[in-house]
Amino acid sequence: MRLNKTVANLKPSGIREFFDIVSTMPEALSLGVGEPDFVTPWPIRNAAIKSIQKGYTAYTSNKGLLELRMEISRYLEDRFAIKYSANDEIIVTNGASEAIDLALRALVEPGDGVLVPSPSYVSYSPVIQICGGHSIPVRCSAETMFKLTPEALEEAAKKGGKTLIISYPNNPTGAIMTRPELEALVPIIKKYDLMLVSDEIYAELTYPSKHVSVASINDLKDRTILVGGFSKAFAMTGWRLGFACAPKDALDAMFKTHQYAALCAPTVSQYAGLAALRDGREDDYAAVSEMKEEYDQRRRYLVSELRKLGFKIYEPQGAFYIFADVSCSGMNGNEFAHKLLKAEKVAVVPGNAFGEECENFVRISYATSLKVLTQAMDRIAHFLSSN
Repeated sequence: MRLNKTVANLKPSGIREFFDIVSTMPEALSLGVGEPDFVTPWPIRNAAIKSIQKGYTAYTSNKGLLELRMEISRYLEDRFAIKYSANDEIIVTNGASEAIDLALRALVEPGDGVLVPSPSYVSYSPVIQICGGHSIPVRCSAETMFKLTPEALEEAAKKGGKTLIISYPNNPTGAIMTRPELEALVPIIKKYDLMLVSDEIYAELTYPSKHVSVASINDLKDRTILVGGFSKAFAMTGWRLGFACAPKDALDAMFKTHQYAALCAPTVSQYAGLAALRDGREDDYAAVSEMKEEYDQRRRYLVSELRKLGFKIYEPQGAFYIFADVSCSGMNGNEFAHKLLKAEKVAVVPGNAFGEECENFVRISYATSLKVLTQAMDRIAHFLSSN
């Protein structure tokens, strides 16, 4: 069959490729998948059930329920001090993943370079490729706590590129950016006239400081497409509900692709998302806070235990990942991950899935119970003592 060469030549996801192996080992302890181990809170599930009982099963507006867009607008203003018009600057999507795809399709033309801080989430570069562009890595090192620095950004920007992806809190490193650190990027962004795609899906998961959106920095909002969603903060991964916020002209461009490719996000999921924001606002998002506190406990436990075993650890301040340097084991990340899985049935993700320069790292997810993490740490300690 004759296929699109760009799509046919895409490399498979480094995460999925590894977890295809894990899926054949039901006894394995998985510290790899970036999915909350919590069940969606009952008030959200009840809202979805009621929407079905009331017969709300038809399409919504292509942009999403107006009530939901209004709640997203209120949420972003209340939590992160950013104002977006529900009518003209917000679109509801099939997860944050679709929002990223729409943003890049709206901004990237064939031949364009896109600046991607590395290590990075595995989906960015393939979507850029599909759009006909190419990724320009921006090196973010452990020495700078995996933060994006003005020096690294300028060095990469000199190679070209019209768009910059910002992804904080970061997957896979757990790094965050403070307001002064984001403000320091502004002169470089303006000098090279960069458009921004800011993936803020982990915005609610920061320890202990509060998330700062790049869209709230100086006048960057006019050149930023902000991506958010419900999967991580509200434990709603399977509902496939996200959103994008952008200046009207950018949103109009994204809307064209969305209305032809997806029509609208699932109606039942939109009513669930409406309850997550509306009811959550009434109790100051207590369910989110409770999950965050549990993640924080796990985070502190893992950092302490991994350091005791000799791993180099930059303490993550966001998301639910630790990016551990495993070179003390005498192995690179790929070798470590495969041997650990075979010997001890513990699954972590090799660092090279997130960037070629990450070969000595593995990503460890603490989106699983403290009981499982304790068992996994015992097995890792045994693995190290046996090698």
